[in-house]
Amino acid sequence: MAIFQANKTAAVRKKKGGSLMETVKTVFYAGLIALVVRTFAFEPFNIPSGSMIPTLLVGDYLFVSKYSYGYSRHSFPLSLAPFSGRLFQQEPQRGDVVVFKLPTDNRTDYIKRIVGLPGDRVQMKGGLLHLNGEAVKREKIADYVSRDERGSTSRMVQYIETLPGGRTHPVIEISDTGRLDDTELFLVPEGHFFLMGDNRDNSLDSRVMAHVGYVPAENLVGRAEFLFFSTDGSASLFEPWKWPFAIRYARLFGGVR
Repeated sequence: MAIFQANKTAAVRKKKGGSLMETVKTVFYAGLIALVVRTFAFEPFNIPSGSMIPTLLVGDYLFVSKYSYGYSRHSFPLSLAPFSGRLFQQEPQRGDVVVFKLPTDNRTDYIKRIVGLPGDRVQMKGGLLHLNGEAVKREKIADYVSRDERGSTSRMVQYIETLPGGRTHPVIEISDTGRLDDTELFLVPEGHFFLMGDNRDNSLDSRVMAHVGYVPAENLVGRAEFLFFSTDGSASLFEPWKWPFAIRYARLFGGVR
């Protein structure tokens, strides 16, 4: 009887040990799959600032396609890949909304819109974007109205801007006399891009050479594709009990254009 009990105890321990190992292996493989997907396919990002309003709002969560432009060291966690340049490189298009590593530190993630390609001449004149000597068409539409957490509303002038090639997107302006509404002429170097926020008077972008400036192709992380979650700020992704009243349902699964 004692021998039977000892064998039974050993079998239980073996079963528990096997279950633990199976759990560890499952967690390991799940983490490995998530890492591969994050590195080579899609990576989630959230929007912490209003520089891309009205296209992207604070509290939006989106997926960025990592394969759109090929892969650089910044495609990998902590930018640790031991190579320079891009593998399987594909050229970004004017008007793409992209996540990139800030050139001045190669660590901070920014999201802006590509307006200038290599070789382009870019300048702001009286609030109007000029590319290669021509003013980019913009058409005034209904004002953009925002509401803060206290319920106060504010209005900004809103336009539809049409880039060369036909891509359109909304932009907002407080005025056409802001500090970045009249700039020097920028000549985009080869292998670099000129990026701007859609919230033209509240965007730290390529117009500020000392902070962002021209963005090297190597620093592009990926192209913004679609929203998978959006909250008005009263709840985070990790507070599901608040979601019913905080989610912006109309923005869920919308594409980024």
